[in-house]
Amino acid sequence: MGNALLQYATVLVLSIFVGIEVVSKVPSILHTPLMSGSNAIHGVIIVGSMLVLGTAATTTTEILGFIAVILATLNVVGGFVVTDRMLQMFKSKAPVRKAKSDEESK
Repeated sequence: MGNALLQYATVLVLSIFVGIEVVSKVPSILHTPLMSGSNAIHGVIIVGSMLVLGTAATTTTEILGFIAVILATLNVVGGFVVTDRMLQMFKSKAPVRKAKSDEESK
């Protein structure tokens, strides 16, 4: 058990370093679109966490599975919200109409 825990911790620490290196190389103008798109794709994580939750044998695994489902859902919803906000920036805006009182005063 101790050896497996050490391996998991090693993978976690290495993945953190790799993630920091990859994200730091992305230009800031591309960071938000890439992150929102990748968050939206993470629906696969919801399916995986539901599978883990469905096969939970102990209370601890049920709690961790439930937390995983909640966090994965928040990640996906956040990705869609950010993507929608970005797409709203590119929509054309309707021209502003002047009020009648402004036209009559001229």
